[in-house]
Amino acid sequence: MAIRHSILALGLLALFLWPGCGGAQDFDRVIRGGRVMDPETGLDAIRDIGIRGDTIERISESPLTGREVIDASGLVVAPGFIDLHQHTWDDESYAFKIRDGVTSILELEVGTDDVAAWYRAKEGKLPLHHGVAVGHIPVRMRVMGDFPGFLPKSDSRAAMVTADDAQLAALTAGIQRGLDAGAVAVGFGIRYTPAATSQEILAMFRQAAESRAACHVHLRERAARSVGSTLELIGMSATSGAALHLVHLSATGAASTPDLLRLVSEAQARGLDVTAEMYPWTAGMTDISAAMFGPGWQEEYGIGYGDLQWGATGERLTEESFRRYRESGGLVIIHSNTEAVVTAALKSPATFVASDGLAGHPRNAGTCARILGHYVRDRGEIDLMTALSKLSLLPARRLEARVPEMKRRGRIQPGCIADLTLFDLESVAEKATFTDPKQPSEGIAHVLVAGVPVVSQGRIVDGALPGRAIRAAVKKP
Repeated sequence: MAIRHSILALGLLALFLWPGCGGAQDFDRVIRGGRVMDPETGLDAIRDIGIRGDTIERISESPLTGREVIDASGLVVAPGFIDLHQHTWDDESYAFKIRDGVTSILELEVGTDDVAAWYRAKEGKLPLHHGVAVGHIPVRMRVMGDFPGFLPKSDSRAAMVTADDAQLAALTAGIQRGLDAGAVAVGFGIRYTPAATSQEILAMFRQAAESRAACHVHLRERAARSVGSTLELIGMSATSGAALHLVHLSATGAASTPDLLRLVSEAQARGLDVTAEMYPWTAGMTDISAAMFGPGWQEEYGIGYGDLQWGATGERLTEESFRRYRESGGLVIIHSNTEAVVTAALKSPATFVASDGLAGHPRNAGTCARILGHYVRDRGEIDLMTALSKLSLLPARRLEARVPEMKRRGRIQPGCIADLTLFDLESVAEKATFTDPKQPSEGIAHVLVAGVPVVSQGRIVDGALPGRAIRAAVKKP
């Protein structure tokens, strides 16, 4: 009789502990009844998601139970959005990003010259995951004696002086220090350093290739001349073996964007690791004191003073105000593109989305919501799954060779990090504009970073700072 009771007790215990039964089904958090969309597997169905700690443990057709349940009925449950191109790093921008559904931001164009210090300064302080490139621009500014500054001025040594052998060796050493410190990529803004020769850039590409780091590059020239600049970089990628990523392709290519997209697609078809990004706005933004506004800029870009808008005030510039602001420096919006070019870039299989986020431009606050609301729901330019892939999966894949942990992001699958964005497809929309850029997006109901809610019922969760470093392996001295 005692043996029988023991067997019965063991059976009840096994039933209690069996996955899907009793207490073993109680997750830390459950996302209940949402339209779960995973761009890698193609899953698009009503499911429950069980989360333990920072990890997705189960995706179920049957109801799951948990200590906290988030009702996702009527909402799309997507992988958290990954933005590889963010320049403004402050609390206000972090708030805009998470309300736009972003769970990871990275600065991979300009980057930093001190990777270790960059990560130390942000440890435990952000609601999002974060990462950085070692940047050719800041390293060159340091080597040439122009540091500090975001971008080199048009008359600076970093912009105008060709590196000699000693300076080239110092540049090489600076890039290698950043890679050894775990930089995610190598960033380049060749348009801002016109004196950097092709041989100098190729030397940096070779270093990146040795560390399996992609080169994230702002083209040397714009508009009609961007075709030659793209061919230059594809040649460097082929020669060095480094992966190439072209930043804000449509903003740089303008009317030549279809030609650039074709070059990227042809390079991919021939086995080269070449990708590109775009953002869904017809105007760009940069520092008015940069080299790109040197003599002849009107002819190169096909625009005039009135196509420039001062970021701080929203005023359109004149020749007089242009000269005055160019002396002081500051951010200027450049109205130089067409909607047709932007749409073509978005629809191309060769691109994914990154914001190029800068305070004062609506792309800093509303890029993802604009893709989902304006281009998917309202205009039907791309389907929802394609949009989610461009916002999450493809950016994650761009980094996987250098940061294998990215294989657990940009997806909704068991074992993946629980970075999730829940939104209402009927109401999601950007509210930021060129005249009022500091407006958060609407329709993003919940955002989880590593399983922790940072947005709940459309509102920021105070004090939630679960963001972690996205970083390559650090090489010990």
